[in-house]
Amino acid sequence: MIGVLVTFTGADKFDPSALTKIADELREPFEGMAGLRFKSFMLDEDGARARNFYVWDDAEKARAFFTEEIVDKVTGIYGAPPQIEFLDIVGFVDNSAA
Repeated sequence: MIGVLVTFTGADKFDPSALTKIADELREPFEGMAGLRFKSFMLDEDGARARNFYVWDDAEKARAFFTEEIVDKVTGIYGAPPQIEFLDIVGFVDNSAA
């Protein structure tokens, strides 16, 4: 498994209600996406950074997803270019079935 942390840092603080709307509108294309286990839309406590966290089954699918086209699209949506970090997941706890 591989994690991908995508961080957007805007010139101003992000509006939580606007990010909730983005998450609602963008949820559908990710539902059932091959190779994607989880995706979360997040906002840090002070509103300065919006973050998305993905868990993928394999690195190839994760890296293939983040094309130049996707980066351009999300830059337009969030109003800031993303910083993309690929992270090796060395352990995982999943309590979703509980």
